[in-house]
Amino acid sequence: MFWVLLLLLAWAVAGVACTRLCLAAVRTAAVGTDAVGGHDLTLHEAAFLSGGPARVAELTLVSMARQRRLLLAHTGWATVVDPHGRDEMERSVIGAIGPAGQSRIAPVRAAAAAAEAVHRLADRLTVAGLAVPDGAGTTVAAGVRRVRGAALAVLALGTAALLMPIPSDMPRVLVAAWFGLPLALTLSCLALARIEAYPYSRWASPAGQHLLTALTRSTGAGAGAGADDHAYLASVAVHGIRAVPEPHLRAAFAHRDAAPGARGSG
Repeated sequence: MFWVLLLLLAWAVAGVACTRLCLAAVRTAAVGTDAVGGHDLTLHEAAFLSGGPARVAELTLVSMARQRRLLLAHTGWATVVDPHGRDEMERSVIGAIGPAGQSRIAPVRAAAAAAEAVHRLADRLTVAGLAVPDGAGTTVAAGVRRVRGAALAVLALGTAALLMPIPSDMPRVLVAAWFGLPLALTLSCLALARIEAYPYSRWASPAGQHLLTALTRSTGAGAGAGADDHAYLASVAVHGIRAVPEPHLRAAFAHRDAAPGARGSG
């Protein structure tokens, strides 16, 4: 009756994962329920709520490049044109590039994303109820990933149980049906999460997602050729580098492993 132990393990895996998803959904729903009114997102705030610290760094780099104060070469190098940052985010980027005034984009993006300015931005959004409090594995997105993993684990355990010897008085169809119950639990939780909590955001609370939706609607021009600066940067803040229409800028961020000496000047 070893298959019974596998069944108990399947129930434990499914139960724990579904419980943690439900708790994450409750915590997320409780964050920022009164935070929507009276708050207009800045572009940096929108970037953080959409894509976290890395998106803030990307937005700052693109914004400086659009103003010709930073050159981003398709070879993956950033060159400072104006060394005077206009805000703390820009100063973080310039500081990450270093005194030489030129550096590969990938480490600059990583350093700028980890800067104190971004941490302060995250704290302000959390206090305002627009960002999910920092905590590994506590978001709905993380909970959904765990439940998906649990569903696969239940399938694997059920398959293993069906492959091992089973007493003749226990039909294999019945064993499969027993494993179908924890599988149904995980699939039901995923379906409910899809209905109630989608899109799953690692960074934004429901109130933050509401403001992001409003920002997206108000900047419908996107980052296309006819977009003004605000619409262009808002699209980058919400959608990331893929929203940038210029091929050389997209290539600059995609070029993560530039060879030494392959510097470009734009």
